[in-house]
Amino acid sequence: MEIITTLPPNPASAETVPVSKKVLWAAHLLSALPVLMLLASSLTKFAKPAPVLEGFAHLGLPERLAFGLGLLELICTAVYVVPQTAVLGAILLTGYLGGAVVCHLRVGDVFIGPIVWGVLLWAGLFLRDKRLRALIPWRSPQS
Repeated sequence: MEIITTLPPNPASAETVPVSKKVLWAAHLLSALPVLMLLASSLTKFAKPAPVLEGFAHLGLPERLAFGLGLLELICTAVYVVPQTAVLGAILLTGYLGGAVVCHLRVGDVFIGPIVWGVLLWAGLFLRDKRLRALIPWRSPQS
């Protein structure tokens, strides 16, 4: 029995179409928006202004978790920003943002924000990382 796969044996060595400067700028913009939001979010968790503490209370989270969540968010964002570890960072941030979605769903809040940020960070990474584009092609490779 033969198994047919559409992935190249080594996705890192797959030939891909070069990315134009416009696409590269779009990729960096799509990546920068969630990074800036995540940095601001983590810093506010360190500062603990009244709106953040009210948000924690509304979500049923103890105030003592603010520092740890802010640190986790900052570390995952830093891992995402480094090109060599960006895919790992995107995976970690997907988990972090998934937890945010669940927290908001639990109390009946709007939960679209974390989903949008997650989509933007993966879209930016997809456009700027040829290995990811080779791993997840939009069309089948030509023979």
